[in-house]
Amino acid sequence: MGHMTAKQADEFTAGVEREDSEALATETLLKKQYKTENVSRFIARHKQQMTQVPFHTYLAELCASKNTVPERIIQKANIARTYGHQLFNGVRKPSRDKVIQLAFGFEMNHDDAQKLLKAARKNALYAKVERDAVIIYALTKKLSIAETQILLEELSMPILGKDDKYE
Repeated sequence: MGHMTAKQADEFTAGVEREDSEALATETLLKKQYKTENVSRFIARHKQQMTQVPFHTYLAELCASKNTVPERIIQKANIARTYGHQLFNGVRKPSRDKVIQLAFGFEMNHDDAQKLLKAARKNALYAKVERDAVIIYALTKKLSIAETQILLEELSMPILGKDDKYE
């Protein structure tokens, strides 16, 4: 993993512990759900554990953790400025492609991109889908959004964001 500062090591450990506790909580909740006889009562009893952070809040937390600002991510993601700010402010809900573009803007790896898609309630990247395989490759090789768009185009696949209506 290379050399980390003490602060980076602490942040990494905290992130792993948070993910472990989230996974544990989800696993525990799922086990309880299997045993329930009344789904309405189950949901009422566990509603707080079933809430998900709004996507724009998740984006703000990511910016804070990476010590960056939305403008920089929007620019790196190659998303129109106004539309990008609407995503960060919660005014618009992103398409799956826009979430993937944001993953490139945040310079995420494949695993983090999957978490971002999950936070946006979008389908995960799937290695058996050709276009997704190219995107996974691009994330893994740390290609920029521009390099990824060129690669998709060279392979005669739709570029990211091509079919989005509001840009």
